[in-house]
Amino acid sequence: MDRKSRVENAIRQKPIDRIPVGFWFHFAGEEREGEPCVQAHLRHFRESNTDFLKVMSDSFFEYPISYDVQSASEWRKVRPLGKDHPYIRKQVERVKRVCEETHGECCVFYNVFAPFSLIRFAKGDEMVMAHLKENEEGILAALEAISEDNFSLCRALFEETGCSGIYYAVQGGEKYRFTVPEYRRLISPSDRVVLDYANRYSDLNMIHMCAWAGDANNLEVWQDYPAAVFNWAVYIEGLSLQEGIRFFGGKTVMGGFDNRKTGVLYSGSLEEISGFTRGLAGEVGLKTPGIIFGADCTLSNDIDRSHIRAVGDTLDAMTAAQ
Repeated sequence: MDRKSRVENAIRQKPIDRIPVGFWFHFAGEEREGEPCVQAHLRHFRESNTDFLKVMSDSFFEYPISYDVQSASEWRKVRPLGKDHPYIRKQVERVKRVCEETHGECCVFYNVFAPFSLIRFAKGDEMVMAHLKENEEGILAALEAISEDNFSLCRALFEETGCSGIYYAVQGGEKYRFTVPEYRRLISPSDRVVLDYANRYSDLNMIHMCAWAGDANNLEVWQDYPAAVFNWAVYIEGLSLQEGIRFFGGKTVMGGFDNRKTGVLYSGSLEEISGFTRGLAGEVGLKTPGIIFGADCTLSNDIDRSHIRAVGDTLDAMTAAQ
């Protein structure tokens, strides 16, 4: 089975020859932008024996707020950047180039951050949270404006690049930050509106419920989101892949590997990584659709690339032996 069919079938829960694999990391230095970034993604894909390529949004984390907000009352002045803004067009060009160079060999997903992440990247978590308490309506209006730009980005991605779907990163669900009702009232509307829009174009969209700082989230705030694939921090949230299938209503799940440097994927030997992969495949079933092997989050970019390749190689060997 070719890589693209393997991933599409796994997500749509149709027969597969083995569980597909996907891992990624942030690119640094000159590989963060332009053609060097495109080529870095392609090298990673070709060297790692992964089954799909997730294009990173490196150098686009800091959303350019359209108004120089200084006080909580000014958030209502934020307007969408517009579909032709370089912030959007440069992202589209990156994904288009990657899709061109992969020649349809694999599914390509693009990392899209939810509006609540983008607003905090732009102005800082402390400021946004303080202003949210002071002027809730203003922050919500700004989130709506950012959502409009996410619409423009998604539209161009699907209509111009040939990508398979988005990898939608949601954040801010930490247990210390909001109660479940608070998150659902304040943040979920802007989360869901973008994902709903992307679903008009693709039935393969993934959601990543980020635990980037190591803090556990209220996963139930995302439990019913309309995504095809759910990815969470198994080792931080304490929810296994098998438990996640039940928790997320039978949807396809992705994970199983700790992304931290203490995990076997980063620190283990090739033999240990292979053994862990075999054990995990034995637990869930090598040919079980609805499962993708990946990590809790982005890997450290100084990981030995052979460690990533060992996962796919091990699954290939297991498949050949059957």
